[in-house]
Amino acid sequence: MNASPPRDHGGGLDGAAERFGGARADWIDLSTGINPVPYPIGEISAQDWTALPDAAALDRLNTAARTFWNVPSGAAILPAPGASALIARIPALMPSARVDIPAPTYNEHAAAFGAQGWQISAHAPSARVLVHPNNPDGRLWRAADASAPLTIIDESFCDIAPDASLIHLAERKGVILLKSFGKFWGLAGLRLGFAIGDPTLITHLSDFTGPWAVSGPALRIGARALCDRTWAVQTRMRLSADAARLDALMATQSATLVGGTPLFRLYDVGDAEALQTRLARAHIWSRVFPYSARWLRLGLPAPDQWARLGKALSAQR
Repeated sequence: MNASPPRDHGGGLDGAAERFGGARADWIDLSTGINPVPYPIGEISAQDWTALPDAAALDRLNTAARTFWNVPSGAAILPAPGASALIARIPALMPSARVDIPAPTYNEHAAAFGAQGWQISAHAPSARVLVHPNNPDGRLWRAADASAPLTIIDESFCDIAPDASLIHLAERKGVILLKSFGKFWGLAGLRLGFAIGDPTLITHLSDFTGPWAVSGPALRIGARALCDRTWAVQTRMRLSADAARLDALMATQSATLVGGTPLFRLYDVGDAEALQTRLARAHIWSRVFPYSARWLRLGLPAPDQWARLGKALSAQR
């Protein structure tokens, strides 16, 4: 069997270091939209590591998630080992047909549906995927856009703008919302995501994931973070301020803001590959796209990384 070709993603620091030099620890990774100031995980008990996750811990996490996201009472919740694990399984919920995935967007959805034999088409689709806000341009969708028999609303980046969430659609038949813990909370390595929606579909997804899908530490940290509303409010304020700071910095390079969210910014820089290379020589990794020679996406620097980014941008071309 032939291996699938590698898909376009952010990250890949090992490859960047091999090409431009330096150890992985020397690099600043701005190619993802992960919060560079992660939630402080606190103490984790030995039992969380050594025992199979218990029902009480799962209930605590589900209760915290339902409260934090204002989940309608008629919707079901399924925690999973990352939103990507859910994306890979969702296409098996229905017989393969046509799915509308408005592009450009996060490419794992098309890959997952394609692997299950679905045809990517906007003509009379049986399923539709709405990435909300969209990656990479930050586009927001409306409730009226969630009209296919199976509608997936990927809100992996929506915790920066909770008022824009379409969570009220989660109890509608055929609707599944996805939430990611790796972006807003900055804990991508925790591998925690959620499917929220139509109870029948969520039950089928649960059958696919099997027992103990979420680790004990993830259950503990997830519940703790979802209950910490003060951290969430303060983080949204900081991310918005840092996004504006990045826009001002990129304006000095004659970059034009195309879109994005407070976790990542998308710029028209004229020659994206050239700017990516210039930054890479300073061991700063950015994101370019195979469908645009002009677009470059940057995540936010950590507090101690701004000076280095500014120096790299002002370096001799």
